[in-house]
Amino acid sequence: MENLQDKLKAYHITFNKPELLAEAFTHKSYYFEHKSSSVFHNERLEFLGDAALGFIIVEYLYKAYPDEREGVLTEKKISIVRRESLADFSRQLGFDQFLKLGNGEEKNGGRENEANLENLFEAFLGAVLMDQGFNAVKNFIYEVMIPKIEDGSYDKVTDYKSALQEIFYTAGHIDTNNKIPLEYVVVGQSGPVHAPIFEVNVEFEGQVIGQGKGKSKKIAEQDAARDAFVNQKKQQEDR
Repeated sequence: MENLQDKLKAYHITFNKPELLAEAFTHKSYYFEHKSSSVFHNERLEFLGDAALGFIIVEYLYKAYPDEREGVLTEKKISIVRRESLADFSRQLGFDQFLKLGNGEEKNGGRENEANLENLFEAFLGAVLMDQGFNAVKNFIYEVMIPKIEDGSYDKVTDYKSALQEIFYTAGHIDTNNKIPLEYVVVGQSGPVHAPIFEVNVEFEGQVIGQGKGKSKKIAEQDAARDAFVNQKKQQEDR
């Protein structure tokens, strides 16, 4: 962890309690293989960091776009805090190198798993919050994330629900009311009440064409739409 702490000095972060940093970088698979360790896994810190990140981004968007309606701000927030974005930040910061994984998770590609990297980024924010306070988290997000928002990086994020609809519209799959018969169905919910994970299927004519997960129904729907979009594009290419 010493190399990690050196890396964090570039962001003016020095942990008073290194055990919090160690916890943020401990996946539950590692914890369950090393129960004698005093370090817990990062799910609690992830919950905390997710809440702090959500508030800071919402506050930023509210101030930065005073004339935008709520729906537009919601879509912008989803684009910013989506799994792919947060996982990419973990990679850019080199956090993936320091993630502690169990042997099985490591062998199954857990270090490249976007869910693990998303959770790692949020857990890190939770650790900073507990060790340094809210303003330190805000300063870090404004240094690392906000410039990406302002340079338009998130404007290029695909709205997969719209993109999926476009594929079906182009193919002529519309009903008598000129509606595309795509349905998003919540098929499961796991995790604690304060931090649920929703599972959503997107269906076409009763058939499941995509599956997704997310910390809200909207994020899970986008994840399912992305899965279906990729599948549909692959089918088109194979024809």
